[in-house]
Amino acid sequence: MKKLGVSVIGVGYVGLCTAVGFASRGYNVIASDTDPEKAAKINSGIPPFHEPGLQNMLEEAVRNGRLKCLVGKTAEAVAGSDLTFIAVGTPSKADGSIDLQFIKLAAHDIGEALRQKNVYHLVVVKSTVVPTTTQDVVKPILEKVSGKKCGSDFGLCMNPEFLRQGSAFEDTLHADRLVIGAYDERSGEILERLYRGFYGADMPPTIRTTLSTAELIKYASNAMLATKISFINAMANLCERIPSADVKVVAAAMGLDKRIGPLFLNAGLGYGGSCFPKDVKALIVCSKSLGYRLKLLEEVENVNKAQPLKAVEFCKELLGGGLKGKRIAVLGLAFKADTDDMREARAIPIINQLLEEGADVVAYDPVAVPIAKTIFKNKIHYAASTLECLKGADCCILVTEWDEFKKLKPEDFIKNMKQPALIDGRRIYNPEEFSQKLRFIAIGLGNRRTQN
Repeated sequence: MKKLGVSVIGVGYVGLCTAVGFASRGYNVIASDTDPEKAAKINSGIPPFHEPGLQNMLEEAVRNGRLKCLVGKTAEAVAGSDLTFIAVGTPSKADGSIDLQFIKLAAHDIGEALRQKNVYHLVVVKSTVVPTTTQDVVKPILEKVSGKKCGSDFGLCMNPEFLRQGSAFEDTLHADRLVIGAYDERSGEILERLYRGFYGADMPPTIRTTLSTAELIKYASNAMLATKISFINAMANLCERIPSADVKVVAAAMGLDKRIGPLFLNAGLGYGGSCFPKDVKALIVCSKSLGYRLKLLEEVENVNKAQPLKAVEFCKELLGGGLKGKRIAVLGLAFKADTDDMREARAIPIINQLLEEGADVVAYDPVAVPIAKTIFKNKIHYAASTLECLKGADCCILVTEWDEFKKLKPEDFIKNMKQPALIDGRRIYNPEEFSQKLRFIAIGLGNRRTQN
């Protein structure tokens, strides 16, 4: 059977990983984006963001002609394909609600393309949108602009993604589940058939449901993971007040319970990135608009907002006073390892607070420094290596759990710092070993904070 032609509108994490994924398995893919610089990079085989495993597959897809990226040519992308994924951004407004401007624009452009097309075409919303968006926003725009009817002239699905940044391309190729929300049976069948061809014998468990249920599944999933993170951070805060308690041991024991599981029980400085903060806010606002207040998620958000600032308080505790004129080393800028994404990164409120208190900040990250420079400009210093970052520092805050940071020994801090003092914000160091050799505080470690 001939493979369906695929088009993708928007080439951020979701869009580009989707496009490259299909191209890597023999599908012809046309991507379209409004950013000329981003499109030029993609057509040269260069991803516009850091994602392990993506560049080699992108280079191959471009080289063999399976993938091309157009600039603002949605009509051409739709005309040259059988199915279109909408993967544009859905940022937050000032009040936390979802901003649908890019979704509406994509739907309008696709509608214009459908007007010129005389064969059935499937439109698939892959962007994260609040419940009823596909039915009440996307569908009416498509129908009005195209002059055609959903169900008979074109199909419509909602197919949320569950990608982890740093593992997004791997998750695209090896998904743990598929959720297909369909306007009608025909739409759902076409999309499921596409994925059966894509995954073959490795087809993941698949949920077929309504458009709104599919939309809510995405939000409920991210809200649950955010809740686990804030919960274990609340337990960490409690452990710090109990002699000899250790949240890492608490989490390990909890994780052995099959009903709980070990994932997302790593205490630290809170969650960040492009999904959890935005989606938790959007779900809270959406719920209020429906007459129900999600108080649990409001507290999840409160815990997460306060968590990174603990690092600054610990810093003052280790140094025995204010931070004015103190040189503070920050290891890690990206919101998590294996990405250069700094959206809602925990380093941002930490560094801003350090600057507010008069500290001299030097920071290092393996890949995120160029992005950090657009945020902090010349307000902080940027080191070219871990050891350069530590040189002459009064205190170090470990913010992101990059593998190269995990290899550091107490001696690295002792030899390079003005006074060896370390805050382990991600629990990657052995507290017994480190607390014996330098002043040391770790998240969720009770009564064993400081030595020397």
